[in-house]
Amino acid sequence: MAVPDRPDTAPAAGPAAVTAVRVRHWGRYAVAVLAVAAFAVLVAAFARGRINRGAVPGYFFDRRILEGVGQTLLLTVLSMAIGTAGGITLAVMRLSGNPVTASLAWFYIWFFRGTPVLVQLMVWFNLGLVFEYVRLGPLYSGEWAGFMTPFLTALLGLGLNEAAYMAEICRAGLLAVDEGQTEAAHALGMRHGKTLRRIVIPQAMRVIVPPTGNEVITMLKTTSLVAAVQDYELLRYAQDIGQLSGAPVEMLFLAAAWYLVLTSVLSVGQFYLERHYARGSSHRLPATPWQKVRAHVLTLRR
Repeated sequence: MAVPDRPDTAPAAGPAAVTAVRVRHWGRYAVAVLAVAAFAVLVAAFARGRINRGAVPGYFFDRRILEGVGQTLLLTVLSMAIGTAGGITLAVMRLSGNPVTASLAWFYIWFFRGTPVLVQLMVWFNLGLVFEYVRLGPLYSGEWAGFMTPFLTALLGLGLNEAAYMAEICRAGLLAVDEGQTEAAHALGMRHGKTLRRIVIPQAMRVIVPPTGNEVITMLKTTSLVAAVQDYELLRYAQDIGQLSGAPVEMLFLAAAWYLVLTSVLSVGQFYLERHYARGSSHRLPATPWQKVRAHVLTLRR
């Protein structure tokens, strides 16, 4: 008896493996090549230039340069302290229900944000035309020229101008906190001042810190303007050394290098401060620079 043929039960062959082809980003490659070429041309131009390359490392840690760095940092810290205290006060006044204080705060911000810092410094320096004598009781009594020293001129000019910008930053941070937080604090019996200190301001810091860090870096560079009122800081010392040594351009490069070092240090501090205040709102904190380096190293090893 013949056995009927069985159908072929062998499994059918699967689809062919798909070969993934990486997309070619020719535009990126072209831009990268152009950027490298432009950088090479710039380096070659500086290499051929008539620059005294030994002047920068020779004066980098000069006593006068280090004194200028210290004066720059001192001006930055004190001016930002004045600006921050004034900014918080102006922000609270601006948000106040009192129309007089709100109007005064608005006028202050409008005036100081609307005029250049250099003009304000020059006005403070020459305000003796209006106030010939200064009488502060037992503290000081004399002519304006003796009272308004170059350092005090720089401090007032930078600090009061910064207060106008910090006021808007602080106001934005305070408005970012939900009104329910304030209402709940008042329902618990907290006064307005205690509510600001304990509830509102700590939450507003998450919004205030990033732009404030930018303002600190900007203030560090803005201190170079105080040379116009005869105050000595990093740029003024570098210019004087350049005139005496016959290397004025090289000393400008030295000042730029110091500004880059200082702003880099401040940027690192700003990163960790932002990371600290992000703990209450971010489920995953941003990676630190060292963690990023470790991640890249592990990726290369794989």
